[in-house]
Amino acid sequence: MNAAKRREEIRALLREADVPMSAGAIAARFSVSRQIIVGDIALLRAAGEGILATPRGYLMERADNPGQVEKRIAACHTDERMGEELYTIVDLGGTVVDSTVEHSIYGEICVPLRLSSRFEVDEFLRKCRKSGARPLCDLTGGVHLHTIRCANLETMQRIEHALREKGFLVNE
Repeated sequence: MNAAKRREEIRALLREADVPMSAGAIAARFSVSRQIIVGDIALLRAAGEGILATPRGYLMERADNPGQVEKRIAACHTDERMGEELYTIVDLGGTVVDSTVEHSIYGEICVPLRLSSRFEVDEFLRKCRKSGARPLCDLTGGVHLHTIRCANLETMQRIEHALREKGFLVNE
């Protein structure tokens, strides 16, 4: 299969996928190396495809569902409380869309997370521990932003209330 055909099939594969797909899994499907897939994804993104790179793999951006609520919150916590913050959001019905920090040199650094369940949070935390990488909010003394998405305003209010009660929200 030539590269252009493979990229078309990767695009179709990601459009149909309900969960993120790792570069390794895509590579196995096409019998090529992971590096080839990373390059293909980079070319697709450069051509305007809305492909997100999440901690669990690649995911095609989709239009939001009508009625969903999305809000950006400012939070702060220690490394030890990162899981508690993420669990609070997903347990109450939210999705942690991304995490953003303000860097003194690079400006805003935003990374997609797309965490919607305890399982996904557990996998994210496991990867953090295994890699030894420091959380993004370490760059700012724990201060960061999250975009949270949920089904309705009541759910968002429950999430904000719980985060406030646990001391995660930066003073408003």
